[in-house]
Amino acid sequence: MTYSITEISNQPAQPLRHLLQTSWQLPKRYVHFLRIKQNVLVNGQYVPMNTIINPGDQLQMQFSEAEFRTQQGYLPNNHQTLPILYENRDLVVINKPAGLKSHPNQPNELDTVMNYMAAQIAHPQMIHRLDQATSGAMIIGKHPIVVPIINRLLSTHQINREYLAVVSGQWEENAGMINLPIGHDPNDQRKRQVNGIDALPAQTNLKLIQAHQTHSLLKLQLATGRTHQIRVHLMAKHHPIIGDPLYGMNPGPRMMLHAFQLHLILPFSGEKLTINAPLPIEFEQYI
Repeated sequence: MTYSITEISNQPAQPLRHLLQTSWQLPKRYVHFLRIKQNVLVNGQYVPMNTIINPGDQLQMQFSEAEFRTQQGYLPNNHQTLPILYENRDLVVINKPAGLKSHPNQPNELDTVMNYMAAQIAHPQMIHRLDQATSGAMIIGKHPIVVPIINRLLSTHQINREYLAVVSGQWEENAGMINLPIGHDPNDQRKRQVNGIDALPAQTNLKLIQAHQTHSLLKLQLATGRTHQIRVHLMAKHHPIIGDPLYGMNPGPRMMLHAFQLHLILPFSGEKLTINAPLPIEFEQYI
C-alpha cells in the first residue's frame, strides 16, 4: 500500500529519519524497510535518511503487506451501524454501545465492533478494546501503518481516555488515586483481583463528581491499562460499579461505566483533539 503525505507544513525542518521515527513514531522496522527498498519519496524522489525535510515538502511511503504484523480479517456485518464521533483517513473514533464485544474470539463470530466496522470501512484495525459492558469512545485504525503509532501514543499516555462511573454507596474523597496491583483470580478465569496471580502494578486516578447516600458519580483516568482495572479497583474500595455483571452486587440497567472523553493526538500531523462520547440515557437517573 502507498501512503502519501501531501504536504509537510506543521512540523519544523528535520532529518528524514527523525521525522519518520521520532516525530511520527513509526517503528524502526518500518523505517528500515523504507530505507532498504527505497520506498520513501520526497518530492517524487528517493533521498537518504539524513536529508533535511522542510515545510512544504511532499512525502510518499510505500509498504507491502508482508511488512506488517497483519491482523485477521473480520467478517463484515451490516445489521448495525456504529455511531462515528470522528474520522479521518487514518482512523475512526466510534461511540461503542454497552453490551457489544470489541472483537470476535471465534472465526465465525459476527456480532462485535470489528464485524460491524468491517461493513463500514474497508480494512478495520483493532487498536484497543473496551469491555463488553462498557460504552464510549473507541479508536479503530483504517490501515495497518497507523496501528503501532497509536499503540505507542497510548502506552506513553499521550493519548488517554477518561471514564465516568456510577458506583454503589457514598464516595467520601473529592479526588485521589488507587494504586493496587492486579492479577488473575485463581477461582475464576474471567476475573481479575487485587494481588492476584502474576499481579502487575495498576494505578487509577479519580475525581468525585457527585455523591449521594446510595450512589456516587466518579471521573476516572487510567495511568496503567490492566484488564478490568477500573472495575477491580472500585470493587476493592467497596464501591463496585452499579450493574457490573462480574464485580458488582447492585443491579442496574447496565454496567454504569462509560468512556466519555478521548484526548487524541492525530498520527502524522500531531494535532491534538478532545472527542466527547455523549452520555448514555441510562446515566440520567443517577445524575
